[in-house]
Amino acid sequence: MNRQYLQAPQDNSGHSQCPQGNFSWHQLYLASSEPKSLPDKCLRTCARSKAQQGDYSEAIALLNQLITRHPDNAIDYNNRGLVFFQSGEMLSAIADYQTAIELDPNLASAYNNRANYYAALGELTAALADYDQAIDINPSYVRAWINRGITLRDLGEYEQAIENFDIAELLGQLQANIYAERGRTYHLWGDWNCAFADYRRALKQLSEDDTTTKASDRLRVQVETWLHQLLNIRG
Repeated sequence: MNRQYLQAPQDNSGHSQCPQGNFSWHQLYLASSEPKSLPDKCLRTCARSKAQQGDYSEAIALLNQLITRHPDNAIDYNNRGLVFFQSGEMLSAIADYQTAIELDPNLASAYNNRANYYAALGELTAALADYDQAIDINPSYVRAWINRGITLRDLGEYEQAIENFDIAELLGQLQANIYAERGRTYHLWGDWNCAFADYRRALKQLSEDDTTTKASDRLRVQVETWLHQLLNIRG
């Protein structure tokens, strides 16, 4: 399964920061060596870059600096929680998610991330409650719809899971992820024709994407593996 997490550090308005290219490499270097000398936006961009490179300790150090500057900023706690989660520091992750929610009870991404934490521990009922809360706050939050579908599938509620993926598809984002997870659900449910069609849609969407990321590469490998399993069954 490939649950969807918050992908980019955000500013106080909840919008993704501008891409790394808006800052020079000199600025990004300074962010790690002299973080106090740089604005919040650059620190968040550098933290994201470090996390994507797997340098979690450096990403956390940069987010620590932001939290020192803005101790009431729920988004920075949420982002640090995500990095803690990615680095396997689960207790630190849940503590940051809880703080983010206490500071901003309407931060949908914090509920989504906390739900992913619960799901990772196998606490699927608690995960569903948080996905529901995220969707109540932001009905167009596609990541939460996908994750809710995955969790329902894990519970064996295949029909409800498909309904969640269908809603997510209507939102027009993360199409390859939706096709992949819906295909997997059909696969497990025994509807092999629909599974095959969705796996092919996912691979086609991935091949048409202009940019390739580690996440898209992992998804492609996962879909190809599922498709191979399906073809072996059908064969």
